[in-house]
Amino acid sequence: MRKVINWGSMADTIKIWNDCFKDAKSTFNNFLAQPQTFAKLNQMTEVILRTFQNGGTIFTCGNGGSHCDSLHFAEEWTGRYRKDRKPMAAIALGDGPHLTCVANDFGFEHIFERQVLALGRPGDLLLFFTTSGNSKNQILALEAAKSKKMATMALSGRDGGQLAKLADLAVVVPAKTSDRVQEVHIKIVHAVIETVERILFPELY
Repeated sequence: MRKVINWGSMADTIKIWNDCFKDAKSTFNNFLAQPQTFAKLNQMTEVILRTFQNGGTIFTCGNGGSHCDSLHFAEEWTGRYRKDRKPMAAIALGDGPHLTCVANDFGFEHIFERQVLALGRPGDLLLFFTTSGNSKNQILALEAAKSKKMATMALSGRDGGQLAKLADLAVVVPAKTSDRVQEVHIKIVHAVIETVERILFPELY
């Protein structure tokens, strides 16, 4: 017989939810209170605009939940955000066949590096989604991007990690857990995409 799990009282459950949302709100407030937050977001917007205006492609990469965020960012450009407009060049690295091939033959740390070396061109942008900034496969990809004369940008967390030091631009969310970092990352993505879309396609708004 299946064991019935005792969830406790409704009040206990509400306290968990309350704490969760309060912590998320606090994380957003701490991020917004950083002196350089809006300057960094403005720089991020300018780099994305310049990449598109010069005919470049934005490549993204991440691991785990951050990989999902990198996919989300890319599909907002090749598909649709708020308005119908022409698709823009954005590709999330790490498709299944490539990932399993390279991880098996060369090692997991090379999965993004190999795609950057194959696809990247001068004028392109490589955008990292990371909660620590220390993943070896992303650090190698950054080195590959620099060798291809690509711009590099990181959305990171905690203290930013190595990527924050190595990338051309880093936006760091000062949170201690991956879930809080990723929640702010997705809001950054939406805010920046809307800004870029409004600038590139003012007639739609």
